[in-house]
Amino acid sequence: MNPSGSLAVLLPLGLAFIMFSLGLGLGLADFRRVLAQPRAVVAGMVGQVVVLPAIAFSIASGFQLGPEVATGLMILAACPGGVTAGLVTDLARGDTALSITLTALTSVVAFVTVPLVVGGSLVYFAGQAILIRLPAGQLAGGLFLLTVLPVAAGMALRQWGPGLRLERPVKHLATGVFLAIVIATFVNQWDTLVRHFPTVGPATLALNLLTMAAGYGIGRLQELPTASRIAMSMECGMQNSALGITLAVSLLGAPALAIPSVVYALLMNVTALAVILLARRDGFLVKDDPDNGTGSTGASPRREA
Repeated sequence: MNPSGSLAVLLPLGLAFIMFSLGLGLGLADFRRVLAQPRAVVAGMVGQVVVLPAIAFSIASGFQLGPEVATGLMILAACPGGVTAGLVTDLARGDTALSITLTALTSVVAFVTVPLVVGGSLVYFAGQAILIRLPAGQLAGGLFLLTVLPVAAGMALRQWGPGLRLERPVKHLATGVFLAIVIATFVNQWDTLVRHFPTVGPATLALNLLTMAAGYGIGRLQELPTASRIAMSMECGMQNSALGITLAVSLLGAPALAIPSVVYALLMNVTALAVILLARRDGFLVKDDPDNGTGSTGASPRREA
């Protein structure tokens, strides 16, 4: 279930570079804006921590999934948003600062929510009572090295090296890195996808589509600008599937529980690319929002990538 040796080394480097590229396009004002008017943050957290597991539970019950698949789906739903959600949000002209903020916050809250959701799911679906303890040092270190540090480095370079004009070429390169990660993941896990898609694919695809729609819908109910809705949609729909795989394989010693996370990791990138294409096609997702990017709770003005 784990990536091959070379991919396991290159993947974190690629993710860190993606976050660095996002930092080049952000300033402290972007995060001050998000934190000063936290309605979008609170709504995004509710979507990620409460609504997403509820949707996964409904799918597991409605699809009448077996205990292993159902538990694996709940493990995935308990995970925080993935690192690449920030880049997808940026490419889809969403609120990048909000996306990064939600990724960081849900990763911190995961120390409490993941044991609760995963432990409860093991009891309900598999009839097992297991105490879940997340590797706090490993997760905190990963959050710092893959998210906080590269974003801060990009922001610092933008602040103190404005004459370098690196944002556009670096962002294009980061987009290429993202596509390479998607392709490499497909190649690395193709056998698993083909073998398990008939039983796991419909449920994971339903989870992905419904959670993306839920994130966007929550933002709409809160009357947030479209850029914020896009960020919330991506944060709810693009899970940290690598954590789901680690939980299943390393912590629980049950590789079968990782299958939904593996399949989801592939499917979410396909739907994410579709969202990017829709958002960039003549402003399909943003053309009807006069307050987009400039409202009281919205994103900073979008820059062309």
